[in-house]
Parts: sequence; C-alpha cells; structure tokens
Amino acid sequence: MSLGRVARRLVKPARGALRPSASALHRTYSAVAEARAVLQGELEGIRSAGTWKAERIITSKQGPRINVDGSSGGILNFCANNYLGLSSHPEVVQAGIDALKTHGAGLSSVRFICGTQDLHKDLEQKLAEFHEREDCILYASCFDANAGLFEVLLGPDDAVLSDELNHASIIDGIRLCRAKRLRYKHMDIGDLENKLKESQSSRMRLVVTDGVFSMDGDVAPLSEICDLAEQYSAMVFIDECHATGFLGPRGRGTDELLGVMDRVDIVNSTLGKALGGAAGGYTVGPKPLIDLLRQRSRPYLFSNSLPPPVVACATRAVELLLASNEISQSMVAKTMRFRSKMTQAGFTISGSAHPICPVMLGDARLASLMADDMLKLGVYVIGFSFPVVPKGKARIRVQISAAHTDEDIDHCVDSFIQTGRKHGVVP
Repeated sequence: MSLGRVARRLVKPARGALRPSASALHRTYSAVAEARAVLQGELEGIRSAGTWKAERIITSKQGPRINVDGSSGGILNFCANNYLGLSSHPEVVQAGIDALKTHGAGLSSVRFICGTQDLHKDLEQKLAEFHEREDCILYASCFDANAGLFEVLLGPDDAVLSDELNHASIIDGIRLCRAKRLRYKHMDIGDLENKLKESQSSRMRLVVTDGVFSMDGDVAPLSEICDLAEQYSAMVFIDECHATGFLGPRGRGTDELLGVMDRVDIVNSTLGKALGGAAGGYTVGPKPLIDLLRQRSRPYLFSNSLPPPVVACATRAVELLLASNEISQSMVAKTMRFRSKMTQAGFTISGSAHPICPVMLGDARLASLMADDMLKLGVYVIGFSFPVVPKGKARIRVQISAAHTDEDIDHCVDSFIQTGRKHGVVP
C-alpha cells in the first residue's frame, strides 16, 4: 500500500473526530442567538433613551472648516480637541512626511526590544523640558498612561484620593492598583481634607485630579490641593489632556496657570489634542518613577512604539510652543467672545474661561436634535449624554480653537440662537 493511501486512511477518521456533532452546533448557535438578543436589547435601550452616538464621516483633514459626508460645502467644526489648530499646521504635517521617509511607517516592536528610535528619545526630552520635569515616558495614548501609572507606583500599603468626576481612564487606572481607594467630592477641598485625615496611616498617598474636567471645562483648585498635600505629606498627580499647550502664560498647563508647577509631582497628558492631534500620551515626573515605569508599566511594555510620523508631528508641535506662546495666547479672547455672546443670548454655559464651553440643555434627546439642526446650518457640534455625562446633564460641548476667526465664532452663536429658538431653549 502506498504511503499516500496510508496517510489518507489515518486522516479520514481524524477529520471525522474533529467535526462537531449536530448537538454541539445547535448549542453554539443557540448561545450566539441568545447573546445577539441580549445585545439587540441593549442597543434598543440606547436608541429609545435618545443617547445613541452616531458617527459622522469627515472627508477632509481636521481644521476649523471640514467636509462632512452628506453635507454640502464647508462645515465649521466646533467640537474638535484641536485647540491650537496644529492638526493640519503645514510645519507639523511636513515633519510627519519627512519622518515617514527617513524612519519608516512603524517599528513593529515594543520599545524595549527594537522599538526605540532617536525620534522617541528626542520627543521625551522636549516634553520633559516643556513641563519642566526630570524625565518623560511615551505611551500609545494618555488612556494607556493612566492605565500604566497607578499599579506601578502604589501598593497595598498606599492610598489614592481621586476626584469623583475624574476621567474614565483615571478611574480605570486606579482600579488596577492595590492601594486603598478614596473618592472625594468634585473639587471639594473640605472633603479632600477629610479623606487625607482618614488615610494618614498609609505609606504613600497620591491626590489625583484632572487639571481641567473635560465635560464641564472647570479647572481644579490646584493651589488649595497642593496646600493640603503638603500639610498631610501627600503627592499630587494631574491629568492635563485639556490644558497642555494653551493654559498658562506659556501654555504649560493648569499647574502653570495657577502657579504650582513646582508643587505638582506627576503630570500625564496627551499628544492627541493641542499637540498636533495625532495620537500618543505621556507621563512626566521624577526620573526614578519614569525609570520604574519603563520596567513595569504594562501598557508601555506590551504596546507597539508610537509610529515615527506621529512622533515627528508631535515634536514639531512642541517645538513651536517652546519657541513662542503667541498661538496659545490667542485662545483667551476667542473663548470669552463665544461665552459672553452665548450667555447674553440666554444659554447656560458651564465652566469658566476655558475653551471647553458646554451648552447645558439637560435632555439627551434635545441635545441630539439640536446638534443635528446645527449641522444643517453649517456648524458641526455633538450632543453629549449619559453615560458620558450624568443623567439629566446632557449638553452640547463646544470647543474653541485658535484657528477659529471671530466670524466663525459669530456664525456659531447665531446658529445656536436660531436652533435654540426652534426648540424653545432661548426666547
């Protein structure tokens, strides 16, 4: 008998043994059908609550004016995190093109194997210089930076004290650590002090807060937080995603704005907003901490290195800000123009003096309908509702960019007034 016939005889029964039985297939299909029904129920609940998040398709580069699939002409964009208008800045774009040619599209590796280029080290050095900290470590996103920090820094003998409205990435990162977790009321210094007293037996304590809270545009009381931290021998951490590049006299962030740069111990922030808007996050702080994160931070150790073009774009953005504060300082007048005109028209705008300008509406369905009507008037904004914000606190979050002109802002306000009157929000 030939070797081929022997092999076929051996394989034939094996194939039969591997074939699932009819009952097994029925169980599998039944499980999938049950899961599908559960998922469809969840989706229908989202739709009926008016909190469905549709994704509009943009067919142009990011900027103050964009093209949106299904809409004719240029649309004014008032909901991007493109605070400084650097996402499509010609020098930033060219830096990415140059790096693509010289350093390739990607590294196909994590940093510690063969994924660290001179570009990565140069950006880390410049970010440390920008924030006036000892060292810096890059991540794929600030979500990863927040996920990778707390479990490395804090152990079961430590305590973390977190503002109740901190970003989801901070909350998730804290859940990964074994420290005692205490949550204090939003920006409530008295409650924070009570939590500090409650945790005095801990080895190390870390007060954790957003510098700017992204849904409301309110700024953390960092001076008072730092006073308490020093009184009770705690460290201070801030997430600066909605502050880096444009808050403070030189755009260094909330800590510079409030005069506490030398009192905040650890800063996490992003490259995906004001600093070019591509992707990436980072931690800056004491060098021993950064060194330890390189050894133990799981998102850093098990994620591919940031692509060279992304790194180069961010580096050029940081260089522009290190050279001049002109772009960042242009934000103040534009922000106050929008806030004052909207308030005069009868709208309620949350926060104060920050380019995040939440137009408070309360009802989720109303926020969604008004956002759709604004698009018809040539203004791109998005309604935010539960679970992104608490129930009953739906809003349209407007974000001002240095790239907006006064005429852009006035058109946005006029469109809000027209839409607000249609829905009975303003007289």
